Amino acid sequence: MEAKLVAELDTQTLRQYDSDYVWHPFTQMSEWEGAENVVITKGEGCYIIDSDGNRYLDGVGAIWTNVHGHCRTEINDAIKEQVDRLEHSTLLGLTNEKAAMLAKRLVDIAPPGLCKVFYSDNGSTAVEIGVKMAFQYQQLLDRPQKTKFISFDNAYHGDTVGAMSVGGIEIYHAVYSPLLFPTIKAPATYCYRCSLTTERDCTRCGLLCLKELERLMEQHADELAGLVIEPAVQGAGGMIVQPPGFVRAVRELCDRYDVLMIADEVAVGFGRTGAMFACGKAGVTPDIMALSKGISAGYLPLAATLTTGKVYDAFLGEYRELKTFFHGHTFTGNPIACAAGLASLDLFEKDGLLASLPAKINYLQERLHQLASLPHVGDVRQEGMIGGIELVRDKSSREPYHWEERVGVQVCLEARKHGLFLRPLGNVIVIFPPLAISLDELRTLLDGIEASIRTITGHS
Repeated sequence: MEAKLVAELDTQTLRQYDSDYVWHPFTQMSEWEGAENVVITKGEGCYIIDSDGNRYLDGVGAIWTNVHGHCRTEINDAIKEQVDRLEHSTLLGLTNEKAAMLAKRLVDIAPPGLCKVFYSDNGSTAVEIGVKMAFQYQQLLDRPQKTKFISFDNAYHGDTVGAMSVGGIEIYHAVYSPLLFPTIKAPATYCYRCSLTTERDCTRCGLLCLKELERLMEQHADELAGLVIEPAVQGAGGMIVQPPGFVRAVRELCDRYDVLMIADEVAVGFGRTGAMFACGKAGVTPDIMALSKGISAGYLPLAATLTTGKVYDAFLGEYRELKTFFHGHTFTGNPIACAAGLASLDLFEKDGLLASLPAKINYLQERLHQLASLPHVGDVRQEGMIGGIELVRDKSSREPYHWEERVGVQVCLEARKHGLFLRPLGNVIVIFPPLAISLDELRTLLDGIEASIRTITGHS
């Protein structure tokens, strides 16, 4: 009876319940409470639909998770079938068929050499597991001095304490600094000093960053347990694209200085760069790879940390040796989430999704190139089906808007008038739609973004 009443609640009542009882992530609640916020009740394809029936093209793929569109029948059916068989058991002392099957499928498509799968339920935990594995690996090899990690400025790896420790975005992480363990920070591949000139050369910045990274690794090699990197793109840092060859060069440095490479593919995995995995596209196998977001096509919380046999074998031994990896989560390997992951991988094959991406990637590149000429666009960035449009006050000097002006937010709110849902990173407009988006829908998305930028910046 109560469920029926909730289903019949009007939009204003739902907004009131939300305002009264929900604390939203990355949201200043004093501004949220009492506002006419959108209440989403349904999804169809690449659209989300609110309680008043308004449709919005999902330009951020349910925050970078959605692959095949919303409410795909094949994934819905797989979940329903699994619910009728088993909702959850545990991987502590048991296994389940869907967790075992998905692990096999993940190893089959992962960069060669990754052969073991440790499940969790979100990107932060997937990265934190990788950090703990790398740390304990070094201890098990009787290298007690190798306890530190290299991470990158401008990096984001999640919001748990360990994941924040290897992050590098002040606005997110600074307040928690007393809780975090110290890391050795390497420069990001995007130089903001260069962005303020008319002669920015990302390749040059990349080479300078590699040179500094090599210096740091040589200096600290004896104490380094691992290096943590977002391969191809620093996502939450502003969709910062790394220059060609950067990931491979990092892999080579890790090999040279005997440092485990931990690749955070939480955002860029599962087709987002145009290949199944960014490391695979670069011809690189990391020692540890963290996955989440697209792993279940945006349906259910699921994550996995993949490792090589070298890492896994270090943990094998007699029970009395205490080599066990003492880490776990209640819903590790949840069979319903794994069923969604298996159905998603089936759809990659059935729909030929990866083969459909080049045309869309090329169109996105073409439109971003056009948008780069707008008076208040300082930079456009792209890697596969990821796009970023940086808005600036002055194009010639690339003077940025102050973050408190929230120009990015204003553009995204304006975009709702064009039937789009977007969420910015500061003054960077993010383009991260479901991979299944059609060319026509992608055109609608880019048209609406352009119109919204022109309106907000006064160049309509």
